[in-house]
Amino acid sequence: MGTLGCLELINDEDAMIAGAVRDQIGHIADFTDRVIASLRAGGRLIYLGAGTSGRLGVLDASECPPTFQSEPGQVIGIIAGGDRALRLSSEHREDERNGAHEELRQLALSEHDAVLGIAAGGTTPYVLGGVEFAKSLGASTGLLTCTPIGKPAWCDVLIAIETGPEVLTGSTRMKAGTATKMTLNMISTGAMVGLGKSYSNMMVDLRATNDKLRDRGARIISVICATSRDESFALLDRARNSVKHAIVMHRLGIGHDEAETRIRDAGGHLSKIIGARTNGGAS
Repeated sequence: MGTLGCLELINDEDAMIAGAVRDQIGHIADFTDRVIASLRAGGRLIYLGAGTSGRLGVLDASECPPTFQSEPGQVIGIIAGGDRALRLSSEHREDERNGAHEELRQLALSEHDAVLGIAAGGTTPYVLGGVEFAKSLGASTGLLTCTPIGKPAWCDVLIAIETGPEVLTGSTRMKAGTATKMTLNMISTGAMVGLGKSYSNMMVDLRATNDKLRDRGARIISVICATSRDESFALLDRARNSVKHAIVMHRLGIGHDEAETRIRDAGGHLSKIIGARTNGGAS
C-alpha cells in the first residue's frame, strides 16, 4: 500500500468516530451534568489515565484555564508516572492498581468532586483502581472506554465508545485517542457552558493577557455591544482586561465593582444580566 492509500484508509476509519461518540452522547451528557453540579458546589473535575489516555486528560485539563478563565485547580489531569510521563513512556506504571491512590488522597476528594477514569481498553489497573478508590472517598465517578465492557459497581456513569479495531492493531493513540479527545472536549466545554462561561457561542470569560487575546476580546465585545474596535479596547482597559466585565459595564452603564457584583449574583451567566442573544445559540 502506498502512502496515499495508507492515509486514505486511516481517514476512512477516523470518519467513523463521530458517530461512535454520538451513540454514547446520553451517557456523556449524564456525566457532564454531574461535573456541572460538582463545579457549582466548589468541587473539581479530575481526569485519571495512563499512557495516551492520561496525556489526553492532562491536555484537556490544561486548556481550561486559558479558554474559560477557570481556576488552575478546578480541572485536574492525573497521569500514571506523573508529569514525566507526558514526554517519556511510563506505560509500566499502568499495572499498579493502587498507583493513583496517594495522589487522589492528597487532593482530599469529597462528594463535591467528579472523577473520570480514561482507559481505552477498559482494563487498565491504574485507572480502575483509582476510580474505585475515588468512589470510596465519596466522589462522583465515570469511566470512559473505547470498547464495550460491563459497568463496574463503583462507576456512576459508563461511557463505552465502540471505536472498533485500529488501523495499526492495538495502537489506541489513533481512533480510540480521537474518540477520547472528542469526548473530553465535550465534557469540559459542556460543563463550562453550563457554568456561564460562554454567551451564545462566544468565550466571554476570556481575560485578555496578551495581544492576541486582547484582539479576540475586543472583537467579542464589539459583537455583543455593537461598539467600534477602539471603543472595545477602551472598555477592556476600564474592565481590567475582563471581557465579561467590559460587556456588563457597557450595557448597564456601571463601574467595575458593580459589574463584579452583578456577575457574581447571576452565577456567572451573562444572559441573566443582559438577556439572551436573539440570533440563537446557547447562553
